[in-house]
Amino acid sequence: MKHVWLDKESTQMATRPKDYRKEPFKRLVILGESTVEGGPWLADRSERYADVVAKLINLCQATPVEYFNKGIGANAISPRSPGYADSRKPSAMERYQEDVIALKPDLFLLCYGLNDMRAAMPLPDFHEDMAKIVRDVKAACNPMTVVTTIYYMTGWRSYPPYDKGSVELTLAYNDCIRGLAAEYDCVVADVWSAEGGADWLIDPDGVHANNVGNLVIAHRIFEAIAQHASCLGVKAFQDLADTKWRNDTTASRGSVGDPFQKTW
Repeated sequence: MKHVWLDKESTQMATRPKDYRKEPFKRLVILGESTVEGGPWLADRSERYADVVAKLINLCQATPVEYFNKGIGANAISPRSPGYADSRKPSAMERYQEDVIALKPDLFLLCYGLNDMRAAMPLPDFHEDMAKIVRDVKAACNPMTVVTTIYYMTGWRSYPPYDKGSVELTLAYNDCIRGLAAEYDCVVADVWSAEGGADWLIDPDGVHANNVGNLVIAHRIFEAIAQHASCLGVKAFQDLADTKWRNDTTASRGSVGDPFQKTW
């Protein structure tokens, strides 16, 4: 096996993520479909992954984030999605001005694609609609923006007109979402990979994550946020600032020429 050796500085620069947020989050808005809104596949609304994400953020901040769940079940991204006629209204394109921009979030989660993929919306149309929402929200309030890949599911032939999807189409949609994130400087939370094709994370309805699946999704989203928001580490650092442990370990590091340096 060939080994490639990098010096310490090169390794740090290669692995250090972009820091999108240094101040505590004040307002979280999540725009999405039924898995965001929640439903009878969960015993309690607090099991929704969006609620879990908000709770995890609040565990890390001295002041809680204000959280707005803007999920609508059976929702489409826009009127040109093939499933729009059978969807619950309004679509994301018809409501993001009121449901997102008017709330002025500093953390925005955009979670779309499952229903549009299941209805076989053409990828160029989906990309254009997603990009329009991201551009307009960023221009209006410039929040840290997180986009999720499409969730895993099992009921491919159920619920027409949402019976036209496939694993292959999901992967193409997920590539589209990753490309859009790179184009518009968003963070990607790869919930598809987090679920890992595990059927036992999905309700027997074939579409929605069960409570365990929601925990998996929530922690992948929180992971993506925490890796790109140093604000979530501030409280942890401050809580131990004057402890014997902190003083002893930093002194020990300094004594051997490896001093602690704050890099964020």
